[in-house]
Amino acid sequence: MGQKKLIRFAELETFSNVLQFPVKMPGTWFQFFENQNPIVLELACGKGEYTIGLAEIYPNKNFIGIDIKGNRLWVGAKKAIQHFLNNVAFLRIQIDQITEYFATEEVDEIWITFPDPQLRISKSKKRLTHPKFLRLYYQVLKPNGKIHLKTDSPDLYRFTKKVIDMYGCHLHRDLEDVYAEPGIPPELRIITHYESLDIAQSKRVHYLCFSLPAILPSKEMDIALQQFLKESHPDLSVGTDSEHSGLASSESTETDEDDYYFNGEGLVVFTAKYLLERGYCCGNGCKNCPYDYKAVPEPRRSQLLEQRKKNEPNK
Repeated sequence: MGQKKLIRFAELETFSNVLQFPVKMPGTWFQFFENQNPIVLELACGKGEYTIGLAEIYPNKNFIGIDIKGNRLWVGAKKAIQHFLNNVAFLRIQIDQITEYFATEEVDEIWITFPDPQLRISKSKKRLTHPKFLRLYYQVLKPNGKIHLKTDSPDLYRFTKKVIDMYGCHLHRDLEDVYAEPGIPPELRIITHYESLDIAQSKRVHYLCFSLPAILPSKEMDIALQQFLKESHPDLSVGTDSEHSGLASSESTETDEDDYYFNGEGLVVFTAKYLLERGYCCGNGCKNCPYDYKAVPEPRRSQLLEQRKKNEPNK
């Protein structure tokens, strides 16, 4: 661990607004904040930029940023202290353990901002809007408590809409392109460092606000959801071009979709259009990566760029 991280972790221990794996917390958050104001969580908060932004807009609510990365939490906690934000706290835990830290119906709202979309179907249960997590939220949220998702991933946006429909959730608001909407509320105008990078050179950000039904469907519905994913997104459930660095046969078979095609070996290859819509370089070395393999580590990135150059016509 670097010296900078060691210093931050040591300082984190002294912050009064940071709790790291605390005990006996369920039902005590009003005592912690010394008020009876609503409690709002931001999951996978990273550096806490959204938590801070919300707290500044709504001083009569208590905000808790949750993440497992202490080095990132340090940034948000430090800023909250410097800005005298007494309605902000940070909780260092795994998200799938939130029921151990909050009592039944203790939480008023949950925000999920720019989480990892977990694009592979095999990893879909890690998506923070998967029913696996909704069942956890159900235990701590008040009835009709709102869940907010803000993401630049069209895949996660569409997946969450499907979950809302299949599991009988109540959809309060659906914005396919947040910044194209006139008069959006101030909480949707908060822009984190991640969002400001604008990797896809587009301001296309999706937003969903929904609440859970009085009774969530059983886990049998999860099987139907998984089957739907496999049938509607076969490109995400089989080997893809990222496993072959785009060096397979150049022959291809077009499909009815414009998100992918099959190469001569029967492998799925994502199109540049799909990858551009996804909004970022995944780092897997996709054949048609429109970002010049920005997230691929060296020396592989240089090798992929050289191979692409050789494959270009008239080069």
